Amino acid sequence: MNPLVPAYGTASLADLSASLLAAVGVGGDNPLDLAPAERVLLFLVDGMGAELLRAHPGVAPFLSSMSGGVLTAGFPATTVTSLSTLGTGLPPGGHGMLGYQLAVPGAGYLLNCLRWTAPGPLVEPGAWQPAPTVYERAAAAGVRVSYVGPARFETTGFNRAVYRGVRFVGADEVDDRIAGVRHALAEPRAHVSVYYGDLDSTGHVAGWGSPAWLDQLARVDRMAERLAETLPPGSAMYVTADHGMINVTDRVDVDTLPALREGVAMLGGESRARHLYTDPGASAAVLDTWREVLAGKAWVASRQEAVESGWFGPDVRREWLPRIGDVLAVPYTDCAIVASVAEPHEANFLGCHGSLTPAEQYVPLLETSTR
Repeated sequence: MNPLVPAYGTASLADLSASLLAAVGVGGDNPLDLAPAERVLLFLVDGMGAELLRAHPGVAPFLSSMSGGVLTAGFPATTVTSLSTLGTGLPPGGHGMLGYQLAVPGAGYLLNCLRWTAPGPLVEPGAWQPAPTVYERAAAAGVRVSYVGPARFETTGFNRAVYRGVRFVGADEVDDRIAGVRHALAEPRAHVSVYYGDLDSTGHVAGWGSPAWLDQLARVDRMAERLAETLPPGSAMYVTADHGMINVTDRVDVDTLPALREGVAMLGGESRARHLYTDPGASAAVLDTWREVLAGKAWVASRQEAVESGWFGPDVRREWLPRIGDVLAVPYTDCAIVASVAEPHEANFLGCHGSLTPAEQYVPLLETSTR
């Protein structure tokens, strides 16, 4: 089985961002050929992979009736990386948010890029992710840019790295988010994003396809239909996701296998996309050991191999390279690489994501409009 390398430049989340800007008259690149609109609304559903949605059309009849296709999320297929891609219009190698937990080069510890926590001094968000955002570009061109989502996200380091330039509308309940979207779309030129995260969090705990997950999918479907009803004339709504998900049936626990800890200074990433930061001179031995132990379960590659294979995009900025593990371990079976001692909560997740499989990489791009 070969990795599904994301279709950067033709059908990825980065291309969606560029095309949304073009649709509202900002910038020239429009790789997805989206039609012009006075207002665009992006409904981002965390964890709603295209294959997952396709498996349950009866639970999501409105979404299933919408026209559209599929995009690739990017690597790793995880919220940190995908939202950064959407926020900058760049592949991961361009924005540097290359995983859930990354080494702070030269510091000897990991930064949790989503929670923006670390056991040492925190990196300033604008220094860690310095690329201009698509929201800043849209606002500079006279487009009213709004983000509607949970209020607790507004002041996080992650938001300061990725959502610079937006007017943040804190809204915790679905009714409040729809009201926030309606108000934002009243502007004559608008770029509005609205976020829903409970499908993903439910999938982690109960698994995708479980009764609890299906209940969340039905809620997403109703929310999408209500959002479509808010569109004023001359508007377009697009529905997508940041990644898909698989249900774990096999766990490789690094904390119970001493051979997998040998030579590994820090274990980063997450269970479906591991960054291994090795002790000096140990990378070759770690690569060999992990390939042997995970044979038939995971792609195990050196940093150079992953970069040259285009996992992070056509180019990776030189200064971002030390953020990538010396070795990467990326399962392709329904396997999770867990750390039961270091990461006890995440080790019990049933639904996981991050890898280069179709179930995790393919996300929907659905459209409805009042143009």
